[in-house]
Amino acid sequence: MIPFLSVTIFLLGYVAISQEHVIKVSKTSISLILAVLLWLLVAVGGTTGIGPALSESGGEIFGLVIFLLSAMTLVEILTHYGLFNFVYQKLAELNLDDKAQFTIITFLAFVFSAFLDNLTTTIIFLQISRRFFKGKNLVRSASAIVIAANAGGVFSPIGDVTTTMLWLANKFTAQTIFIEGFLPSLVVFIVSTVLIGRTIVKSTLDKIEKINKLGKTDWIVISLCLFSFLFPLLMTLIHLPPYFGLLLGLGMVWLLVDLAKLRSSQSASLSVSIEKFFQKTDIASLYFFIGILLSISALSHLGILEAVSQKVFTDTPSVSRIIMGNVAIGGLSAIFDNIPLTAAAMEIIKTTDPSLWVLLALTAGVGGSLLLIGSAPGIIAMAIVDDLTFKSYLKIASLPALVAYVLGILTWYLQYNIFK
Repeated sequence: MIPFLSVTIFLLGYVAISQEHVIKVSKTSISLILAVLLWLLVAVGGTTGIGPALSESGGEIFGLVIFLLSAMTLVEILTHYGLFNFVYQKLAELNLDDKAQFTIITFLAFVFSAFLDNLTTTIIFLQISRRFFKGKNLVRSASAIVIAANAGGVFSPIGDVTTTMLWLANKFTAQTIFIEGFLPSLVVFIVSTVLIGRTIVKSTLDKIEKINKLGKTDWIVISLCLFSFLFPLLMTLIHLPPYFGLLLGLGMVWLLVDLAKLRSSQSASLSVSIEKFFQKTDIASLYFFIGILLSISALSHLGILEAVSQKVFTDTPSVSRIIMGNVAIGGLSAIFDNIPLTAAAMEIIKTTDPSLWVLLALTAGVGGSLLLIGSAPGIIAMAIVDDLTFKSYLKIASLPALVAYVLGILTWYLQYNIFK
């Protein structure tokens, strides 16, 4: 009875989370309530080993939350110190035509999302894009940015929450996701950008905004922030959790800013304390991750995910069955949130082959681009660009995204056969 009730509650909560944009109820509130209800059922059912199970789950969640919180803070610092205003200014100075500008902006979104999270990257480059495009060109540009950011987040261990989850769970190494994820992600980016870019029309550019010049201190802070995103990779080489790297980077940036204030209190950028950037981080998303991961751990403790795994994949699943399962998960991520999908897949899929986990990162990350509501970047793009609706995205970007998704998977499959 307890397992049946747990599955029912989880599925109802899952549907509510996936339809957040329709029912107008925060998915974070639902995920937190869902987590507590499921663990209450675990306790009521008299299941043994609750303490160790919660300790293990809590340790994994702590690592993910600290990692994401540190990354979000570093991104807020980069924004405050003017890195992205500098990018806009340099693009404007090139004085390119609309198609060339479109291509460069989407390419930068693809690249930046590899070391910033794809949601933040989408917000930044949508703001830049709004300074260059209007009307239908803006809608097309926004659609392409969503796909590019989702694709770019796949080939880096810190580029997408789902990829970070898989990396922190030791499903693959940073080297593996870079080597085996880059080419499929690049194919997705190129195909989608080319197909959408063909519809960009010539328009008149508004007057270029003047941006304040960055000072020496600004560049030092920016450089250290960017370098901090390499620290997690270094930490893995000495067998420490990746979040130690971002904590080190954040601490160094914080110390640098405090020391710079002592020397030059007149700088406008230094007038804001690092503590202020914590208030700008997306704490609601962190609580959402906590709720979802606790819910999945409850289902795992009840043995439900193990039963699903044996039913769908059997005890010794074939490679072809796992590939088809990963592709199906990518399709589902166009409708449902890919974070709980990935969290469940990590428990259900029984394989130690890192290449197959790279495929899951690809399908879960890129599959959300098939529909506007399928990824956090898509949802935020819909909020920022008024003319970008579910219908307009479906007309402009869904087919290019589908073609890119299929070709990206084929690219991975060719790589897989060559490597194996």
